[in-house]
Amino acid sequence: MTTWEYSSITPDDLAIDTLGPARITSPLAPLLDARRTTEHYVDAGDRVLLDDTAAGLKSRGVDVEELPGLEPCGPRRQIYFDPSKTRAGIVTCGGLCPGLNDVIAGLVRTLTYHYGVRRVVGFRNGYRGFVSSYGHDVVELSPESVRDIPVDGGTFLGTSRGPQDPEEIVDCLEQMHLNVLFVIGGDGTMRGAMEIARVVSERGLRIAVVGIPKTIDNDIPFIDQSFGFQTAFSQASEAIRSVTVEAKSTPGGVGLVKLMGRHSGFIACYASLVRSDADAVLIPEVPFELDGETGLLHHLRRRVAQRGHAVVVVAEGAGQEMLPQVGRTDASGNAKLADVGPWLKERIADSFTETGTETTVRYVDPSYLIRSVPANPYDCVYTVRLAQAAVHAAMSGRTSMVVGRVRRRFVHIPMTLAVSRRNQVDPHGDLWMAVLESTGQPWRFGEDSGAPTRAPHS
Repeated sequence: MTTWEYSSITPDDLAIDTLGPARITSPLAPLLDARRTTEHYVDAGDRVLLDDTAAGLKSRGVDVEELPGLEPCGPRRQIYFDPSKTRAGIVTCGGLCPGLNDVIAGLVRTLTYHYGVRRVVGFRNGYRGFVSSYGHDVVELSPESVRDIPVDGGTFLGTSRGPQDPEEIVDCLEQMHLNVLFVIGGDGTMRGAMEIARVVSERGLRIAVVGIPKTIDNDIPFIDQSFGFQTAFSQASEAIRSVTVEAKSTPGGVGLVKLMGRHSGFIACYASLVRSDADAVLIPEVPFELDGETGLLHHLRRRVAQRGHAVVVVAEGAGQEMLPQVGRTDASGNAKLADVGPWLKERIADSFTETGTETTVRYVDPSYLIRSVPANPYDCVYTVRLAQAAVHAAMSGRTSMVVGRVRRRFVHIPMTLAVSRRNQVDPHGDLWMAVLESTGQPWRFGEDSGAPTRAPHS
């Protein structure tokens, strides 16, 4: 379709025919009535805009000057750094995630092949690699040295958690005469990158700090999906398949899978939709109760009675309000969670025993198997494109920003915005509705099972 043909599409061209007035109340009406309007919700009377760029809207005569918009990624005709004199550094921080090595390789290839940057170095073991007291050497990176690293999971450069002194990090950048630093990591890592950029600015240095956001939980706000997420929920779905086979193979079998998701249940939701084996999905965004006629345990006993087995998928951050608080933090400052998996396994087994029902509970926690695998083809392509976008941004002089994809477009996002809140499953959105339709579970397990009782975290 040509640009002219696309811009000539009218609302009438997009109208959908119906067979006539709809007069019968749907069985889904109680679920729909409970939903609130959020950024994840589209009312039936609303419209999803055909144009997702300012230029497209402007071609239709819409005044776009005051509309909020993100800057698109891509190479610029004019760049800030002279490639022949530019030196770049790369660091990976935080937990492992599929695709880290693909990002490293993509950065090195784009810097070297397309811009002719003569020196690219990698820092070992996260931000520790900048601090002299740790004694880590730097890694000279070239297209040849990174050619085969994407076939392996993990990160070729190593990683670590926890903050380091931004003054020491900038000292290192100055001593090595680096002009560009690419930071690959989650929200804690990006907060560290913001501190690095702050010190760079205070010293009047010309060093670009550009982030490629990484989180296996898919909890970065505004972007469509974080890299590695597709690989993660694909692997997680295999764990659900395996535990389902186990549950079906024993009388009254119950399968229980604990998946990653400290605050966001995206992996649990997407993995459970792959094969629709789950009878219950538990996520941090929706509280649940165990006991009573509307509780989880009664639901599981009923499912076992109906079809001989049941499967539960639980995100690691779900049900924390019912568990004893651990009261400690990890190196990144995150509160350590109580382990919901063994606790829930015991409660399920006890419930069946108390009612005189035979059961065997099979419990699987595949977390490390999921996050350490190589990226699948989708994430391989995604990471390469993110890496290319990051290099184009840095070479044009942009800094204190991350690259991401929003509504199919690769864009620049200020770091302050990228860490401003946590992306979570919306209990009123279409993803959670899809999970409910797939599992047949209520909005939540408990007395108020007809609607969610709390809004998603901001």
